[in-house]
Amino acid sequence: MDLAPSRLAPRDVLRVGAVGLGARRLRAALSALGIAIGIAAMVAVLAISESSKADLLSALDRLGTNLLTVSPGQSIFGDAASLPSQAQRMVERVRPVEGASATGAVEGSVYRSELIPVEETNGISVLAADTTLPTTLGATLADGVFLDGATARYPAVVLGATAARRLGVDRAGGGVQVSIGGRRFTVLGILDPVTLAPELDSAVLVGFAAAARYLDDDGETSSLYVRSDPDHVNEVRDVLGRTANPEHPDEVDVSRPSDAIEARAAAKSAYTSLFLGLGAVALLVGGVGIANVMVISVLERRSEIGLRRALGATRRHVGLQFLTESLLLSLAGGAAGVALGAGIAAMYASSRGWQVVVPTAVVAGGIAAALAVGAVAGLYPALRAARLAPTDALRTV
Repeated sequence: MDLAPSRLAPRDVLRVGAVGLGARRLRAALSALGIAIGIAAMVAVLAISESSKADLLSALDRLGTNLLTVSPGQSIFGDAASLPSQAQRMVERVRPVEGASATGAVEGSVYRSELIPVEETNGISVLAADTTLPTTLGATLADGVFLDGATARYPAVVLGATAARRLGVDRAGGGVQVSIGGRRFTVLGILDPVTLAPELDSAVLVGFAAAARYLDDDGETSSLYVRSDPDHVNEVRDVLGRTANPEHPDEVDVSRPSDAIEARAAAKSAYTSLFLGLGAVALLVGGVGIANVMVISVLERRSEIGLRRALGATRRHVGLQFLTESLLLSLAGGAAGVALGAGIAAMYASSRGWQVVVPTAVVAGGIAAALAVGAVAGLYPALRAARLAPTDALRTV
């Protein structure tokens, strides 16, 4: 009578593999830890990157990508150029332009008190600004109010977010003042960080009339912020140079702040790639650890392998058993790593006020990467166990 070949159902393969891991729980946990660390690093980096990108896109959606900045470039002789005094009025006449606001650099150092040494400027600049600047930029105030038609003529200022922090000013009004060029100016408001014009964060803003009256400013425009119809941004961008300075359009620089923000976000992807590389190295080390543990397990369990072979298990059954142990070990590490990485990303994104984004592809990719590493790491130990002859294995008890 012919004997039926021995069979091992998938359920039995999983059970046998799990029993092998359960017998050495501490070793299995430490081996899975290496995989977990690598997967956690990769998932956290990718999830944080996606959360940051989602926050950026959300900010751009709120602020709009239809803001353009006009600034003087250089003359043909390499000297600093300037915008004509009528540049703002000319730009405002362009039909798709919805608003334009100017700022101008003002000579003067800003201090909280006249007793502070003059060399400690903290990198704070002084800018004359239109009263319509917050509307054009979509800027908001953390405290107080912005300059209006009345206060723009008097010694009053609005502080950028960074400038306020450096000056030690945490509130507006109530008699809070700063010194500019030896003259006291009352703080009317403090801006929130301005995403589309970060140069304003470290600036102190005064009205053009006040700058001319109290700081001897000539009223020259250094930057002109232009908000256009979203459907005609490129057309407006093409004519701004010729409109702002018809005589020398080549001396005008026109930029789109949202492009700069997206470029900075793209530059950060270099760091994302670096951290992904570090995570891959940790994953590789974890795979080497699993391979080492499985090789040791094969050596320690020679008698078990010999007994199973003597009872009818084939080489394929023995190989599948050890490969399954390696896969289960890496799967446990991968699942723990995905959970840990997602948790780290969620905590970091929440601390920055970002939307928490953990893409499904990242989770699936983490599990798949762990299984791939486990398969590669367990292949050699599994083949080695499968090649053991029953008599040789039983001889070493």
